[in-house]
Amino acid sequence: MQVLLPAGWPRPKGYANGVTVTGRQVYIAGMIGWDAQGVFHTDDFAGQAQQALQNIVDVLREAGGRPEHIVRMTWYVTDKREYLAAGRDVGRAFREIIGSYNAAMTAVEVTALMEDRAKVEIEATAVIPE
Repeated sequence: MQVLLPAGWPRPKGYANGVTVTGRQVYIAGMIGWDAQGVFHTDDFAGQAQQALQNIVDVLREAGGRPEHIVRMTWYVTDKREYLAAGRDVGRAFREIIGSYNAAMTAVEVTALMEDRAKVEIEATAVIPE
């Protein structure tokens, strides 16, 4: 993976502005903070984010991929302030589950998600090297 950072641009914290990779592409649907049986174990934002990230890794593993193969993530959050307030705990969960990364990332506040109890939904794209 090559991180794309135009000359003179500051390096973003926690993500990349762009990346370029070659390999087999894996597209992971939006994952929310429930377990494999569709059960929420918490209404805590960081807890739901942690479960959603674990769900992404579990799906990616089915394709033979690992967290470091993730090249893009889109986070949909129902409350920007809650997302920002949970930043430290979300960051810790991210490092534990995903590790260090340079994925291109977008976060968007939305009015609601399809599951009423969900506070975050995360889509991911991965590229597994050939």
